[in-house]
Amino acid sequence: MPEGDTVWRTARALHRALSGRDLTEADLRVPQLATVDLRGATVAATQSRGKHLLTRIHQGPDRWTLHTHLRMEGSWHLLPPGQRWGRPAHQARVVLGTPTVTAVGFSLGVVELLPTAAEDDVVGHLGPDLLAPDWGPAHRDEAVRRLLAAADRSVHEALLDQTCLAGIGNMYAGEMCFLRGLDPATPLSAVPDPPGIAGLADLAHRLLFLNKDRATQATTGDLRQPLWVYARAGRPCRRCGRTILTGELGPPGRERVTFWCPHCQPR
Repeated sequence: MPEGDTVWRTARALHRALSGRDLTEADLRVPQLATVDLRGATVAATQSRGKHLLTRIHQGPDRWTLHTHLRMEGSWHLLPPGQRWGRPAHQARVVLGTPTVTAVGFSLGVVELLPTAAEDDVVGHLGPDLLAPDWGPAHRDEAVRRLLAAADRSVHEALLDQTCLAGIGNMYAGEMCFLRGLDPATPLSAVPDPPGIAGLADLAHRLLFLNKDRATQATTGDLRQPLWVYARAGRPCRRCGRTILTGELGPPGRERVTFWCPHCQPR
């Protein structure tokens, strides 16, 4: 599943391509929206909230929000009108066209159209957005409060809970555990101070903020060897040379793959 910084870049691309333009094509290819006609409406903005995308559309006096989520396989493509699509047409869930660009959302996990005033119905449960433009101490304190409420869970599980912090995916959760020397299964309540849980929130914000403007995500500071442990099972740790291990964490049916160094992240 894409990380929050990937979704942020997607929102920025859609915003730059569509905002302020009238829709000449608007095809919402999900059964519940098959009869909706947004042609002639104006795209006002697109922004991300954690891993959610909110495209706001003005149609006369009506204010709509197209809520989409990439989930595991989704992506948005921006193409010149008439250009051949890079994925099969049957995977397209949303097509938004203007005279200068066609935006196609493929394999989107969520496609909903709701009044803009009701956006909180779909994103109001999320924790502080790590890439909110006004991120500051109040956001971090709220994140800490929410994480403390989940302190009986493993660090890895808690970091993935979007109601605590919005934007962390499996890659960043694993890399953050390495950077803090924590086995992924460590209970959140056992995270030592300093830097403690507040330090985890600060680290999450810093990693996503540093990576939001580049396609290659890096936690090592080296784009040639960008990650410490994620997806490196069986390979040597970049820090100590020990073999990276892998396992699964999470409740039954919702387990997530984890990666860690047994030397740098002792149990």
